[in-house]
Amino acid sequence: MHTRIARLSERKLGNLTTSALGYGCMGLSEFYGTPLKKEEAVAIIRHAYEKRITHFDTADVYAYGDNEHVLGEAIKSFRDEVTIATKCGIIRHKEDPSARGVCNEPDYIIKACDESLQRLGLDYIDLFYLHRINPDTPIEISVGALATLVEQGKVRYIGLSEADAETIRRAHKIHPITAVQTEYSLWTRGIESNGVLDECKKLGIGIVAYSPLGRGFLTGSIKNSNKLEANDFRRSLPRFSNDHIETNFKLVDLLEEIAKQKACTPAQLALAWLLAKDEIIVPIPGTKNLDRLVENVKALDIHLNIEDIAYLDRISKENEPMQPRYTEAAMAAYNFSS
Repeated sequence: MHTRIARLSERKLGNLTTSALGYGCMGLSEFYGTPLKKEEAVAIIRHAYEKRITHFDTADVYAYGDNEHVLGEAIKSFRDEVTIATKCGIIRHKEDPSARGVCNEPDYIIKACDESLQRLGLDYIDLFYLHRINPDTPIEISVGALATLVEQGKVRYIGLSEADAETIRRAHKIHPITAVQTEYSLWTRGIESNGVLDECKKLGIGIVAYSPLGRGFLTGSIKNSNKLEANDFRRSLPRFSNDHIETNFKLVDLLEEIAKQKACTPAQLALAWLLAKDEIIVPIPGTKNLDRLVENVKALDIHLNIEDIAYLDRISKENEPMQPRYTEAAMAAYNFSS
């Protein structure tokens, strides 16, 4: 038995109600250095729930499904009080971890959903995304398969990840899209200029902002990529190259100055900025550290006025990061929206 907790400040992703701040589970199992042991990962997810986070995000591709196993184990005792989001569409093989593919075919989507349900130990998924868009498969066909899953009761709501504005429009005509997941932060603001944010506002679609802290860079803790673990994938990202970190850190220096004035941390300031931009936005920072988790939640207590937001907008644009967020090959392979 557990005691039902009071909800954190809530937001709407389309018609789906979630906590205003979600939790991204990916880094618990892979990509950011040494993964947590299963019991440690389960514990931090439960801590997130105790801090009143009720929206949890994973994907079938994270640690080849192990991340879904962890999340399913963690939320067993309070499943009905949380929303679970997972994704399909990226193909990986343990035999060649560096190889990637994108599949949006209906048969694959149906099979992937069934496998995710099994790993999560759930009867239904609250929000099921296409993780990436494959232009060789008409989005209408892919969304038709997702709609079938809704009709079958296996999925409540559907979403897209890293889709462009035209794809979102076409998809929404077939079946309501509840959320679009995309990278969005003071360090990555492409959706403001490429039409995605405007289209989502127009259609009543929520924005789930992943990497809202610039994969940790906006916390101010990463000043030299050599200090990242050897298996930390950020070492391969152009923005984290030591040739560019010093220049990119200028924005963090400015954030630290403002954070001192606000009696908060740069991370809290970055999250507060996103939360203040629009009520359709739900950031999903992830962390393996309990102290960081507590820090992130406290971002909801920070008030930014119009002048604060305008100033953060300006310094962000004046200090855009050197280099794209992924390598050129990755950007091409995944058909990113920006």
